[in-house]
Parts: sequence; C-alpha cells; structure tokens
Amino acid sequence: MTGRTGKGKLAVFDVDGTLVDSREILKRASDAAFIELGLTPPPYDELRQIVGLSLREGLAQLAGGQPPERVEALVAHYKSSFSGLRREPGFVEPLYAGAADLLTRLKAQDWRIAMATGKSRRGVETIIEMHCWADLFDSTHCADDGPGKPHPAMLLEAMHALDARREDTIMVGDTSHDIRMAQAAGVRAVGVSWGFHTREELEACDPAYIADTFVELEAELDRFGATPA
Repeated sequence: MTGRTGKGKLAVFDVDGTLVDSREILKRASDAAFIELGLTPPPYDELRQIVGLSLREGLAQLAGGQPPERVEALVAHYKSSFSGLRREPGFVEPLYAGAADLLTRLKAQDWRIAMATGKSRRGVETIIEMHCWADLFDSTHCADDGPGKPHPAMLLEAMHALDARREDTIMVGDTSHDIRMAQAAGVRAVGVSWGFHTREELEACDPAYIADTFVELEAELDRFGATPA
C-alpha cells in the first residue's frame, strides 16, 4: 500500500480464521465439552462450518437436536475448557503471517479499523491484550452485543460507531457467515481462503473478491482505499 489510500475508509475484520489461526484451540475446547457430556465430538469438517456464529447457535447445530439444557451445558463446558487452555504456560492464539503488518499499515494510512467476531466480549479482550491491539482497533463488536452473524447488527453498529458510510466500508472474513453479513449490511464483502471455509464455499456466496494471500488482500484494500470517499 502507498500514500494515504485509506483516508475516510473503514475496514472491518473477522478474527478467527481471518487474522488468528485458532483451529487448534477451537477443536480442543469443542472435543473437551462434548466428551464431558458423554457425546461424540464432532469432526473438524463439521466444527469449521459453525465458526463465526455465536457459540450457543454453533454448538446447538453441532449437538444435533440435544435439548436446550444440554446445549447450555455444552456452552458452559466449552467456555471452561477454552479458559483452561488459555491459562496453559506459553499459550498463544497465533496470527497468520502477514496479519500484523497489514493492520499496522492500515492504521498508518488513516483507515478506521473495526472488529466483528463471533467471540465473546471476554474473548475479544483477551485477544486484544495478547496481540497488543488496543491502539489498532477503533471499535470492536462481538456475539455478546446482539444478534450474531450473518445478521448485520455487528457490522451496522461498527459503521455507526465510527461514522462510516456503507460505500466506504469493507468487510473481510473467512466464512460464508461473514460474507452474508456484509451483503445484508450493504457493504463490500471480501473473503479470505486460508480460514475455516473453503474457497468454493465462499464463492457460493458471491463475494466481491476472494483473497488467497495477504498480498492479494492488501492489494484489494489498496484498490478500495483509493476510491473517492
């Protein structure tokens, strides 16, 4: 990226599968929760489909018809397992190579930067502290704030909080839930193929663009940032 291409623009990022490689911790926490209730843990190919949804909605889908009280127990055990894994010595949810550089460049070029994630508020605070993101993100929006993805509530709230127009906003995410949320909010939807949903699954949602590398994502943001605000 060059110049001040992002001035007046808003980039909204999903977290898991877009900026953070959280495959291992999500699978371990899910397995532990299902085993605790005597249920067979779902395979990774099923687990990855619900990433981005609210935790309760996602686990209810994976549980396949379990009564509400069992779903609530799954949620509780998942949260407990997740917290325990985070307390392990040396634990980190790693960033994808290129993520930190991209965010730093956007900030330097006067982009407004927001987060729209299926994580809980506690999860958002943890990941911000872990990666020293407090000065990078201008606003954060998560599943605890209201309707989860693909409902556009989080994205609309980000635009409202940062006084951004639809035509000046771009949403970046790795799942069909992110793409549908962006489309419902009327903003440019950009998918990334290195996360939880495959390129073919993203293509089925007809996003404006799909990036296969951070270099391609940077070029797409550069193009969008260069359009008149």
